[in-house]
Amino acid sequence: MHLRTPGEDRARNETNTFHRRVVLQVRKRFPLSRYYNWLIFSIVNPEIEAMVKRYARGRLADLGCGEKPYKEMVANNVDFHVGIDHADSLHDKSQIDLIGSAYALPVKNEMFDSVLCTYVLEHLEEPHRAIAEAYRVLKRGACGIYTVPLFWHLHEAPRDFFRFTKYGLKYLFESNGFEIVELKALSGFCVTFGQEFAYFLNQFRGRRRVNPLYWLVPLLITIILAIAYVLSKIEKSEDFTVEYIIVVRKK
Repeated sequence: MHLRTPGEDRARNETNTFHRRVVLQVRKRFPLSRYYNWLIFSIVNPEIEAMVKRYARGRLADLGCGEKPYKEMVANNVDFHVGIDHADSLHDKSQIDLIGSAYALPVKNEMFDSVLCTYVLEHLEEPHRAIAEAYRVLKRGACGIYTVPLFWHLHEAPRDFFRFTKYGLKYLFESNGFEIVELKALSGFCVTFGQEFAYFLNQFRGRRRVNPLYWLVPLLITIILAIAYVLSKIEKSEDFTVEYIIVVRKK
């Protein structure tokens, strides 16, 4: 049996304090992020913010809003931020303004000046119907901002139905009357592999602090994500992107 010395205890406490500070700063900068997924949010959130500044206006419909993680991000760009989600959402419902289905939004035609829809289409059995409904509630000339995955693990099961290529996205939106304004891959192979490897490792951490993996896994994940982040500056193979961001306009 090994008894830790005061020096070992102090070093561990300092490491834990530093780790908590880093996690808090990351979560403040990148809503929804955790120590095991900060890499993808550090890439995606600035892209969403840039698109919001460029295209979001007036009355914004946040489709599948969940906890409204982008509330502060959009505040300076729109007049009204209307969160819409279904009654059986797995997320905190306190931020939902309107309860309704993505297939039948509880609003009149051409009511919104912009749409934000992040990580939703893959959870719908019929994404084309949701896109058609977004077209209905948008004013002519208004834009929608969407993020969708290409490579991502199973999540929010059993409501996880699709992954999307850029060609599939182009077809889905154009066949529902939209024109494509921007369609951008958000990562290369290193980010995709590093981020998914982090999720894989995290399942072995456990919750008991006496388990060495409880302390080792976050450290290993941090190293892996840091390496992937550095490599992402030189490796940008879009065929392996984690996800796409797409901006569409109602004709």
